[in-house]
Amino acid sequence: MAIARQPITPCLWFDKNAEEAANFYISVFRNSSITRVVRFGDVGQEIHGGAPGAVLGIEFELDGQAFFALNGGPQFKFSEAVSFQIPCQSQDEIDYYWAALSKGGSEGDCGWLKDKFGLSWQVFPARLLEMIRDPDRAKADRAMSAMMNMSKLDLAALERAYAGG
Repeated sequence: MAIARQPITPCLWFDKNAEEAANFYISVFRNSSITRVVRFGDVGQEIHGGAPGAVLGIEFELDGQAFFALNGGPQFKFSEAVSFQIPCQSQDEIDYYWAALSKGGSEGDCGWLKDKFGLSWQVFPARLLEMIRDPDRAKADRAMSAMMNMSKLDLAALERAYAGG
């Protein structure tokens, strides 16, 4: 029996600012848009507290990846246990995403940051994956060691470490 393959859509739980978050994310990523706004109805107000007509959730796409932002209430917060990876092709791209997503948030180690909504992102050069997967463990270890000492990743410094310079 064949099982239908459905796309997986991350659902991001916000307190009351799902619409603000979705608009922020589509401003950062190219080829992105709000695809649908879902509003609270008259049913369930005693449970969810959402006023009829207020935004329940926002469906949006970031460069083809579907997301849903839910105004679920204050019960749950984001943690680093879930993050989104942005493999970048150049230092300019790393710099762009790092600046845009960390503004109002916080910078972490090894290419990790939290945006102003508390969502964790990993901004890294796609090339880094090739480096740390290299069967030459000395080269891979040098790249890994260099990365471990960085906050925002520096592609040129990673390449130098990988090459042994």
